Amino acid sequence: MNWERILHIVRKEVRQSFREPRLRASMFVPPVLQFLIFGFVVNLDVEHSRLAWLDYDNTPSSRELRAAFEGSKYFTVTATPSNQAELQRLLDFDEVHSAVVVPPDFSRDLARGRPTSVQILVEGTNSNTASILGNYAADIIRGYSSGRMLEMMSRKRMARGGMLVKISAPGIDMEQRVWYNPELKSRNYFIPGVAVNIITIVTLMLTTLAIVREKEIGTMEQLMVSPIRPVELMLGKTLPFAVVGLFDLTLIITLGMVVFHIPFRGNVLLLFGAAVIFLFTTLGAGLFISTISRTQQQAIMSTFFFFQPAFMLSGFAFPIRNMPEPVQYLTLLNPVRYFIEICRGVFLKGSGVDVLWPQLLALAVFGVVILTWSARRFHKTLD
Repeated sequence: MNWERILHIVRKEVRQSFREPRLRASMFVPPVLQFLIFGFVVNLDVEHSRLAWLDYDNTPSSRELRAAFEGSKYFTVTATPSNQAELQRLLDFDEVHSAVVVPPDFSRDLARGRPTSVQILVEGTNSNTASILGNYAADIIRGYSSGRMLEMMSRKRMARGGMLVKISAPGIDMEQRVWYNPELKSRNYFIPGVAVNIITIVTLMLTTLAIVREKEIGTMEQLMVSPIRPVELMLGKTLPFAVVGLFDLTLIITLGMVVFHIPFRGNVLLLFGAAVIFLFTTLGAGLFISTISRTQQQAIMSTFFFFQPAFMLSGFAFPIRNMPEPVQYLTLLNPVRYFIEICRGVFLKGSGVDVLWPQLLALAVFGVVILTWSARRFHKTLD
């Protein structure tokens, strides 16, 4: 293997890629666009949702409950309908996301120690948002109920000269702590996955297009009759885009930490080592697609045919544990899944090799198998 010939191919590929506007744009524009979209636009956090308040009781107790909702950062009372029909119209026209209906005997039942109820209505077209809002509202009502109960018990009248004596009420204090993402920001969860998707699509597509382009313009035959060996041609074609993939990964990590303050608690060398192993898979898949594509349009279609299932089954947006059990087993054949787990582990948990070695091993196996098989097919195609 002659490294001087490989270096010449690398230089030629770099010059040709930067000369063509479409390839040059695909190296840098998609990473930045995905980063901005998933950082600013795709946000599953629910704060200051619009709340309608229908109060049939209208007493200090019901107003105290309303103050508990208004004091939360999750709800903003934007409407106070006077009847059910008006409340229905607000929900139908999506003017509010949720509503609280206080019954007319709310305060009286509380004063007498009777059980009472408050109706929570949630607009459920988005099941994820509806579930989150329902849980937030239930937590506020539970907190209000516990406070009222303790207040009633502490001020229970006891027969001691007509004086009010405070007594302690037994209870259980709950302290909740969220590890790794204490602020529960969805962008902290998405940005590491964005880095994986970018390095996947960029290296996959650029490798495929670079080889298929040689077929389209008729220079592949010239390369085949030259002294360049197939393995040298393969390395010369893939190494530049491996460097581009690592550059895009560095770009996303840097922007994520600087712009969105994404925590990075792990070892950067471990992350880049895993990225190099993962590149075996994407570059190998790009080589394979180039052997079955004759035009760049075919190559683009084949790339998305490979990428979309890998993206959907990677756990990037949809937790794998929520998928049907047969699909969960299918995700074990998806290399993108393992790299996303590594990135999130390194970013948010600070995990090391002792924790991530199963994912690293799976990536290595997939990378060696896919790259070896694709290289042999590529060699056979040239022959």
